[in-house]
Amino acid sequence: MTKDPNTLTCQEFQAQLPELVGSGENVAAHPHLRTCPLCRALLTDLETIAEAARQLFPTQQPKEDLWKRIESAIEKEESSSSQD
Repeated sequence: MTKDPNTLTCQEFQAQLPELVGSGENVAAHPHLRTCPLCRALLTDLETIAEAARQLFPTQQPKEDLWKRIESAIEKEESSSSQD
């Protein structure tokens, strides 16, 4: 049985936080945060850390021909192994 999110303690909420963040749902809208400044501050800190980490390691887009090169390498590997 899942506990009512309106009555979670800070410890219970924080234990669920990784799962909530991983689920992709809007954690900021969680009922516990409406009444808990401590957990709101924790979430703000975590969001700040996550944003800083994203800036340290920006997303890099692969070169446009990446999949063609992978396919070519696979085909080359398959043709050389079939000739053996």
